Amino acid sequence: MEYMTVREAAEKWNISERQVQKYCAQGRIDGIIKLGVSWGIPAGASKPGDPRKVKGKDRRERPGGKSPAEGLYRGLMPLLNTPFVPGHCLESIEAMEENSERDIAFAEYHYFSGHAEEAAGEAERYLTSSDMYIRLSACLIYAYANLSIGKIQRARYALEQVKDMLSSSDEASAENRVAGAFINVASAVLLHLPLPEGMPSSKDFLPALPPGVRAFALYVQAHYLYLKKEYEKSLGVVEATFAMGAQEYPIPAIYLHLVAVMDYMSLRQKERAEEHMLAAWELARPDDLIEGLGEHHGLLGGMLEAVIKPEWPEDFKRIIDITYRFSAGWRKVHNPDTGHDVADNLTTTEFAAAMLAARGWTNQEIGEHMNISQHTVKRHLSAAMQKLGISRRQDLKKYMLR
Repeated sequence: MEYMTVREAAEKWNISERQVQKYCAQGRIDGIIKLGVSWGIPAGASKPGDPRKVKGKDRRERPGGKSPAEGLYRGLMPLLNTPFVPGHCLESIEAMEENSERDIAFAEYHYFSGHAEEAAGEAERYLTSSDMYIRLSACLIYAYANLSIGKIQRARYALEQVKDMLSSSDEASAENRVAGAFINVASAVLLHLPLPEGMPSSKDFLPALPPGVRAFALYVQAHYLYLKKEYEKSLGVVEATFAMGAQEYPIPAIYLHLVAVMDYMSLRQKERAEEHMLAAWELARPDDLIEGLGEHHGLLGGMLEAVIKPEWPEDFKRIIDITYRFSAGWRKVHNPDTGHDVADNLTTTEFAAAMLAARGWTNQEIGEHMNISQHTVKRHLSAAMQKLGISRRQDLKKYMLR
C-alpha cells in the first residue's frame, strides 16, 4: 500500500496539518500507520466526515473509531472512558475540545502516570465546579493524588466531599446518584474502607455508567471480591468485563489485569498471574501509565520483582518510588479508620516476601518466584519480623494487606 504524509493529506483535503494530526490521533482514518513521530496515511484515504452529521454517532470520535456512551455522564472521569490506542494517550486528550472535561482528562493522565503533584493542582481547580460529574472526578483525583504527596488532610477533605455529594438532597437525581455511587465505591474499596451508608446496590448503578467507567467500576467490584477472599468470583468479574470489550479502554484494562494478578497469586497459579502482569505492562508502558502498578505492589505477591525488575530495572525503580509515596499516604487513612495495623516501615522487598510468607509460601517457593536465594528470603523475613516486633511467621498475617 502507498502512503502519503500528513502534509500531503492536508494539501489534498485543503485543511491544516494540525487537523490531519487530530484525525490520526482520533483514529478517524482507516489504515493509518505510525512512522516515528508522524503518520503514514493510505494514499486513497478520504477526508473524514463531520461525526455530528452522522446519525447515532457521538460528535467526538475516539481513537480506533470508537465512541463511548457518555450521555448524561459526560465529564465523569473522561480519560477512563476513552478507548485510545496504547501509545497515543496524550494525543487523544489533546484532540478533545478545550474545556473542563479536557482539563480533568489531563489530571487523570498525570495521576495515572505517577505525577501526583500536577494531578492535584489540576483537579483542585474543579473541586467546586457547578458540574457535578466534573466535581466528583476532581474530588477522586485530588484525594488519591494528595495521598501520594503526603497531604492527608486534603485527601480526607476530598473524600468527605464525595460522601456529602452522595447524600445531598438537592443533587439526588437518579443520574447523580449513579455517578456518586461509582465515585464513593471506588474511593472506599481502593482504600479498603467500609462502604458509606445509603449506597445503592451495584446492579442499580453499574448498567447506567458509560462503558469505560463501567469497566473501571467492575474492576473495583473485582477488587472488593478479592478483599473478601472470593478469588474465583473476582476472576469471573474480570473475565466477563474483558468479554464486554474492556480491553479497548487501556486504563481500566490495566487495573483489571492487576486484580487478576492478585487473584491468581492468592490461588498460587503463578503462570496465569504472570500472563496478566505482562498484559498490564504491555498496556501501561507505551503511555507511562505506571501508577496502578505502584499502588498494587503490596497485593501483587512479588510479581513486579519477578517480571518487571529483571527486564525493565529503571521502570521498576520508578514504580517502587510510587509505591513508597502512595503506600505511606494510604496507610495514614486506612490504619486509623479501620483499626488495622498494616506494616508501614518495611522495604518493598521485605513486604513482598512477608506477604507471600503470610500466605503459606515456603522460603524456597518465595526465592524461586522472586529470583533470590533462600538465604536472602530468610534475611528479608527476619528483618520484617524484627521491624514488626514479632517472632512467629504466622503472626505476619496481622500486618499484611489482605
